[in-house]
Amino acid sequence: MAKNAKKRSGTLKIPNSILLAGKFLSFISLKFAMRFAARLFTTPIRHRLPKREIQMDAQSRQQRIAIPKISREINIYEYGEGDKKILLVHGWSGRGTQLVKIADALLAEGYSIISFDAPAHGKSSGKTTLMPEFIESILEIEKIHGPFEAAVGHSLGGMSLLNAMRKGFYVKKLVTIGSGDIIKDIMDDFIRALRLQPEISEMMRIFFERREGETMESYSSYIAAGKIDIPVLVIHDNDDADVPVKCGIHIHKHLKNGSLKITKGLGHRKILGDKEVINDIAEFIQH
Repeated sequence: MAKNAKKRSGTLKIPNSILLAGKFLSFISLKFAMRFAARLFTTPIRHRLPKREIQMDAQSRQQRIAIPKISREINIYEYGEGDKKILLVHGWSGRGTQLVKIADALLAEGYSIISFDAPAHGKSSGKTTLMPEFIESILEIEKIHGPFEAAVGHSLGGMSLLNAMRKGFYVKKLVTIGSGDIIKDIMDDFIRALRLQPEISEMMRIFFERREGETMESYSSYIAAGKIDIPVLVIHDNDDADVPVKCGIHIHKHLKNGSLKITKGLGHRKILGDKEVINDIAEFIQH
């Protein structure tokens, strides 16, 4: 998403300049408008490091590793000294230290943490990315730093972990927080936010499928969830304005061994620092 896009009341506020550019391009050619939308869709915002994450950033052992399949390098964080490792995966426009409150709680229980800046995020290289690159990063990290006892993913990070498992990634337990679900819904909502014609969403789907060699629908969380046997804790807030709670409910419905926790009043990001949520995650992973 564009650098000058802003969040207001938990929903994406698209700058008028971008809306006008999209409208102008769609008047000239729907194909031009689709390319414009696709670029925005794959461009995350790099935020400044918040104060609450400075300690984890400073105390982590950091290194850059290559992800051969996507020809990218990503920044890795090794946090803590415990023998049992937990993988944390941030969401869109996040960074490897974003789940710091969860990381600190797990460190206190004797675990160590591995996290990373996904491609085009944080300190990692690139300007654009998409979920398949998150997934390839997870698979490569497992080769280097695995095995992992458990993994926790927020938003797109949760979606990526579910999909990584269908491609061979393994943990004993998995936690998703505020994860999206159906790819078509995500694309439709994005095009609607840009105030572009609905058919542009379908054009964008075809464009990505030709580029990636897989259907976009195959990356929907509920499909991956149906193939997972391990215990999975799905956490979602009833008042999440970014990713509707119906996503978490639908994912849980397709799990063979799933638990569902629905919170209230925490939204899409505040949930990451909630003490009750963090305690539930730690207890789920331990027991």
